[in-house]
Amino acid sequence: MKTAAVYDAQFMHNLSVIAQSEALAKRLVKYVSRLAKPAADPTLMTREEFMANVEEAEQQIGRGEGKTFSDLNAMNSWLNSL
Repeated sequence: MKTAAVYDAQFMHNLSVIAQSEALAKRLVKYVSRLAKPAADPTLMTREEFMANVEEAEQQIGRGEGKTFSDLNAMNSWLNSL
């Protein structure tokens, strides 16, 4: 089993080799960019998706399916229960 120091030494050696080649350096930058690319945020939606959700909510309210609260504490209690 290799220690962190061995991995560090290998990494630094490989970086010194790559640093001497512009082609390798470009490939490394491209590869690292893909590795570091943040994962897609599943909570994000398009404007169209958002507007469709708003429209659906308005339709639910029109059908009497909306949720009402007597005060802010009741609403917060309901939200905390989710």
